[in-house]
Amino acid sequence: MTRHFKGGRLVVASHNPGKVREIYVLLRAFDTEPVSAAELGLPEPIEDGLSFVANAILKAESAAIQSGLPALSDDSGLTVKVLNGAPGIYSARWAGPEKDFQCAMQRVQDEVGDIPDRSARFVCALALAWPDGHVETFEGTVDGILVWPPRGDRGFGYDPMFLPNGHCETFGEMEQTHKHAISHRAAAFRQLVAACFE
Repeated sequence: MTRHFKGGRLVVASHNPGKVREIYVLLRAFDTEPVSAAELGLPEPIEDGLSFVANAILKAESAAIQSGLPALSDDSGLTVKVLNGAPGIYSARWAGPEKDFQCAMQRVQDEVGDIPDRSARFVCALALAWPDGHVETFEGTVDGILVWPPRGDRGFGYDPMFLPNGHCETFGEMEQTHKHAISHRAAAFRQLVAACFE
């Protein structure tokens, strides 16, 4: 049975400022008081799940247990067809300890090389966990192609090299309101809202 969020404080289980900002925007219309895991001083758990959903659950459960509050987490990344889905769940790790996504994008470009098929997909898994162990999960995707060189300084992560199908701007070039309407995170969030907030 799906559980509804009753309102009040909600931990956003992320230490990624860009991701936290996007989730805060998506939560604005609902009866929530979002607070990030970083603001609460919660440690980042080791993400050793084998899928986006598994890692999202791991982060949400950890934040919910440590804070005693419901927690929402996001695990997302870029999957590239000709790289057999890489970087996938390792998308953040490709950026290294310094979280240098210029280097991560260059690595993707180097590994794809001259292969004409530049199909890619952004995937987002959301997990909403309560301190008693109950968890709800949702997954959204958006398909596109990789461009080089990267374009735009909006967004974060791999956004500047991802051109969503049917659009002429990369996620790095798009106005944030436009991106929020079509992104993988927005797709997962619509499912979360329908199940747990409405």
